[in-house]
This record gives sequence, structure tokens and C-alpha cells, in this order.
Amino acid sequence: QVQLEESGGGLVQAGDSLRLSCADSGRAFSAYAMGWFRQTPGKEREFVAAITGSGGRTNYGDSVQGRFTISRDNAKAMVYLQMNSLKPEDTAVYYCAASRFQGLEPKTFGAWGQGTQVTVSA
Repeated sequence: QVQLEESGGGLVQAGDSLRLSCADSGRAFSAYAMGWFRQTPGKEREFVAAITGSGGRTNYGDSVQGRFTISRDNAKAMVYLQMNSLKPEDTAVYYCAASRFQGLEPKTFGAWGQGTQVTVSA
């Protein structure tokens, strides 16, 4: 079972960088693919990025490709989202999630954390 807690959100300016962290206090962290999603009020949750349990393969949403990087440290049971060249449209609550499946399909993710707010000012 995974128990996820996000951190690292905040208020930044357009063009800045920010790194989000997600800690898993459950077991068998490396058995799970991990993902980041985001949501703004009134909109559906949007896929941001995902990484396999081994860290060998990643997948990104079109809107963040080339700007965001997902990584993980299985020894620490942590997953990270490095966000560069932030834009106002990146403003959202960012959620960490886990999947037993390694195919990195967004619909397979669950076990959501509580989220961390990222606000990017123009």
C-alpha cells in the first residue's frame, strides 16, 4: 500500500523553476510506477508526467514536454518533478499518484496524495 505526501509548491514568477517532491510512506515503493497530475478548479485532472518503478522509462504530457522532468530515488522512496520555464498556465494543484502497472497509462494511476499548490504569476 502506498501513502503519498507532496511538498515543494509555492508562488513563483513566470520563467522560474520549482521542484516538487512526493514521499511514499508505504512499502515496496520500487514496485510502483509513479506519476504527477495537476488540476485547476472546474477542470479535469491533467496528466503531467510518469516514471516506471525502475526509473528507466518516462512519459510526459504534451503541455510540459521539454520543460518538466520526473525522477525518483527508490532508496528514499521519493519521486520528484523538476519544473523549469514555468508559465502562468502551469498554475494548479499538483498531485502525486501511484500505479501497479508499468505501462504509464494515466488512467491506471490512483492512491492520490493531498496535493501541493503551484502558482505562477505573470
